[in-house]
Amino acid sequence: MDTAILAQVTGNLHVGLAALGAAIGVGFIGAKASEAVGRNPGASTKILVQSILAIAFAEGIVFFAIFLATQKWPAGQ
Repeated sequence: MDTAILAQVTGNLHVGLAALGAAIGVGFIGAKASEAVGRNPGASTKILVQSILAIAFAEGIVFFAIFLATQKWPAGQ
């Protein structure tokens, strides 16, 4: 198999896996944040801020994966 095609396939695969992991993480964050607000409504502002930060960090993983996938890596190194 041609190394360029293999590199493109693996790059696309790792971007897809990173997006899947981030989506699962964002779902967990949203579920636990709504559960925490349900238990303690007075802390909703702090929970909202922390969950937005956690979601931003989870989505940052996808942007990093896209950046790595679009780089031109020399073959054979």
